[in-house]
Amino acid sequence: MKLLDHYPLVTTARPHECRDFYTRFFGFETVFESSWFVMLQRPGDEGERPVTLAFMTPDHPSMPPGPEAFNGLGVLYTFQVEDARACEAELREAGVTISYPVRREPWGQIRFQCVDPSGLALDICEQVEPDPGFWDPYMG
Repeated sequence: MKLLDHYPLVTTARPHECRDFYTRFFGFETVFESSWFVMLQRPGDEGERPVTLAFMTPDHPSMPPGPEAFNGLGVLYTFQVEDARACEAELREAGVTISYPVRREPWGQIRFQCVDPSGLALDICEQVEPDPGFWDPYMG
């Protein structure tokens, strides 16, 4: 099988609020938009792949069978950034609720979490050196 593309499709009654959130804070651009569907893409820097996200209302006839509207449980979508503290400060200043305040984790991340308008939990992280010896018990 040749895989041509992949992206998450989040079923939500709030696709346009999601569009506003991701374009404002994460540099996504609108690729396609209608009353029931929004596709966003963040262009990759030179040599990087673009990142695509899509949001769809649950009541449209083209909705794939099976999934219910997203309920916010079971998914943590991670964005790796250069400066997690600055990103958290920007989101907090804009009034976005921070569900897990920024902190340095011993395994080598500075991270925080927030929730997008659809209820999707976002884990925003920056990679840093782990605490000395942290990974030793797990590598063997």
